[in-house]
Amino acid sequence: MLRWSQDWARGSKVLDVACGSGRHVRHLAALGMAVTGIDRDATALEDLAHIAETRVADIEAGPWPFPGRQFDALLITNYLWRPLWPTLLDSVADDGWLVCETFGLGNETVGRPSSPDFLLRPGELIDTLRTHSADGWRIVAYEDGFLDTPDRFVQRIAARRVAAPHGAPPRHHL
Repeated sequence: MLRWSQDWARGSKVLDVACGSGRHVRHLAALGMAVTGIDRDATALEDLAHIAETRVADIEAGPWPFPGRQFDALLITNYLWRPLWPTLLDSVADDGWLVCETFGLGNETVGRPSSPDFLLRPGELIDTLRTHSADGWRIVAYEDGFLDTPDRFVQRIAARRVAAPHGAPPRHHL
């Protein structure tokens, strides 16, 4: 997941969605990123306040806590709430990064989550970028498959938001 952070400049504004206790927040802050971690578990965020901006919020039930704010990179790990996709993608700045890894169909055969509500369908990450972007995305990497230790089915994507030049019609790169 974090191999793409080598392409992000020191001071890049990064949002870690559903960051939990902050393993990625810690790593990115150590690299000099301006990290914001959001999670609904206030206890999980307590130890992060000295290294990152933190926000306690239930982003599935409440309002988006960063209206109009954009980030240079958006990191999503082991989290899926489909109704939030448009908001999340709008939170990525022009030329910014989306890096996402979460569970895919097939995971129900090896563990949790097992509900299709929380498992990506084949190709769903790519389709989501196509559906919810006016300007387009350049996919840098995509994987869909099985990983072990622990056993799980995942999809991963690393993509950059591509903005149309001022006054030009939107470009569709997918």
